[in-house]
Amino acid sequence: MKRRAFLKKAAVGLAAGTIAAPAIAQTQPTVNWRLTASWPKSLDTLFGGPELIAKRVAAATGGKFNIKVFAAGEIVPGLQVLDAVQNGTVECGHTAPYYYFGKDPTFAFSCAIPFGLNARQQFAWMYHGGGLELMREFFKDYNVINIPAGNTGCQMGGWFRKEIRTVADLKGLKFRIGGFAGAVLTKLGVVPQQIAGGDIYPALEKGTIDAAEWVGPYDDEKLGFYKVAKYYYYPGWWEGGPELDLLVNMKAWEALPADYKAILEAACAEAQIDMTAKYDAANPAALKRLIGNGVKLLPFSNDIMAACYKAANELYEETSAKNPKFKKVYDAWSKFRNDQVQWFSIAENRFDNFMIAAQRLSQRAPKKK
Repeated sequence: MKRRAFLKKAAVGLAAGTIAAPAIAQTQPTVNWRLTASWPKSLDTLFGGPELIAKRVAAATGGKFNIKVFAAGEIVPGLQVLDAVQNGTVECGHTAPYYYFGKDPTFAFSCAIPFGLNARQQFAWMYHGGGLELMREFFKDYNVINIPAGNTGCQMGGWFRKEIRTVADLKGLKFRIGGFAGAVLTKLGVVPQQIAGGDIYPALEKGTIDAAEWVGPYDDEKLGFYKVAKYYYYPGWWEGGPELDLLVNMKAWEALPADYKAILEAACAEAQIDMTAKYDAANPAALKRLIGNGVKLLPFSNDIMAACYKAANELYEETSAKNPKFKKVYDAWSKFRNDQVQWFSIAENRFDNFMIAAQRLSQRAPKKK
């Protein structure tokens, strides 16, 4: 009898449990957001970042929090993502914050500035070096909260219609380049052009511009730059580890339940890792294909690199002198960067250089018959 009574109570308890779980889920609101990106759909790694975020958020909330992703131009042009998020046209956007350098050069710290941090160093600065706190304080003035949500790793130096051997060759060059780098190169006579990704190829093909930089072999091959410019330079000293951010309208962010906020930030962190990993996996094969198509792979000369480094540091001092917001971030950022360079010069640098030398030696060694 007692056994029967116990089983009956247990059955009631189990039934209640099966009802309770969905009931808890039902207490959470349904949230539908729109996300506008700076990227065309054809660039699957860049556009794949916000797609992954949307997928993870929906899965983690049982379909309660949905983000519909729109490519550049579907709602607003690729370079107007910040404005769309700021004024509430959309709840969020995925972009490279240095695109908004013209509004305030401080934006660039949330992406990349010349001779700055590599991808791992950028992660470290944002998450453990005070960078996220500094940048969120800055973004607050634009009614936006920023969440790191992608990184391409060190980029290439771009595609040129002619060889660039000396600093003098830069004078008068019409170069598609974004952010702080354009201001640095202006000091050396370059005429920078800010053009969204999908518009670069026709400008390069028609000769409206003489050179263009984008990301690296995987994306550059997709965009077809090798068909109209054969000289491919490296490194992209202006983008050692450019971060891409999810920008969220402040009102929309504050309206989210705490668990939705946590889920969104976790999804962005995954998108950041995934993007860097995908580029590292895809770029080697893409570079081999480009070289097979007659592309001439060339490094920027030491003279050009040194001239650009000098110009960049001059510009930072000039900007700090007239922009208190920039100076506040730059002072903290530059100390962190200097410490990182010293640290990476030890174990990482020695390991990487040895591996490069060892691989080249093994490739030159005669094969045993």
